Amino acid sequence: MDLSIVDLSPVPADGTANDAYANTIETAQQAERLGYERIWVAEHHSMTSRIAGCAPEVLLGRLAGATDSIRLGSGAVLLNHYSPYKVAELFGALDGLAPGRIDAGLGRANGSPAADRALGTERHAMNPDQDHEAKIESVVSHLYDEFPDDHPYSGLQIPRAGDSRPVPWVLGSSPSSAEIAGRLGLPYCFAAFIRPQFAEPAFEAYRESFEASSLAGGINEPAGMIAVNAICGATDEEAAKYRAVAEASYKRMQRGDLSGELTIETAIDELGGIPDPTPETLDDGEWPRAISGSPETLAGLLEQLTDRVGVEEAMVQHITPTHEIGLRSHELLAESVGL
Repeated sequence: MDLSIVDLSPVPADGTANDAYANTIETAQQAERLGYERIWVAEHHSMTSRIAGCAPEVLLGRLAGATDSIRLGSGAVLLNHYSPYKVAELFGALDGLAPGRIDAGLGRANGSPAADRALGTERHAMNPDQDHEAKIESVVSHLYDEFPDDHPYSGLQIPRAGDSRPVPWVLGSSPSSAEIAGRLGLPYCFAAFIRPQFAEPAFEAYRESFEASSLAGGINEPAGMIAVNAICGATDEEAAKYRAVAEASYKRMQRGDLSGELTIETAIDELGGIPDPTPETLDDGEWPRAISGSPETLAGLLEQLTDRVGVEEAMVQHITPTHEIGLRSHELLAESVGL
């Protein structure tokens, strides 16, 4: 099993975006040393008091200069906010900075109405899936210079790094995004930390709809990855304490409460106690929103989840009480898996 990381650039307690970005850089450098396959950075808007990751294309440029070999990508760039040509230009430039190491992770998400208006985003597309699919196809066509000669965009150029090209991925959390990835013949990453209950139906839809790609950046057989909220500790009990922060954070979001610091103690108090450790073996069909465990337990859980959806790579995301706990989690998991 390959391991990767998606990092949200969380702002530490009493910290700033500068601290968040420094932590992301340190995470990427550690991931490279430990043998992780890739690190992706996220895009969230109007949440910068808690999450500084709002511009993956900027942060990826910094990571390109701070690393040498690990793959770098967006998890995801939110394509509904931007023109496909501009997105292709950004990823072409990134590939020029880190040739052969760039993943163009393409997704979509609406924020608050005010944020979407400020971004110039149309929230009421006639057919959202069709619109999203067309934008993804257009990004790939720009990246690989695949527009027909008679197409109005055929003469447009983007930065190149020799024969290298960014690798396009479709990201999502529903069967509809999986079907888009399948029809286009592109690799697919499912965000199980958002809608875990749709993980298996999404990959079923992906494989059922898959067609060998006619796009130059496409693939001939289904290929995917599952992104999971996962935290590792020295023991199952210690890891469950760390997981309390993710559990309490989700409950706050359900209530619309986006304020206030969450320490381990605060999280446990809000939950009414320490969460039960994640069982070493999950029931058939069970997809927790977050999992935790000792290195052996967590590695086994990730193996179970990747096997269920038929992929060989897990991408870990976590909401940790401190940056240091997050780094230690990545280290323990890498050692257990044998990276």
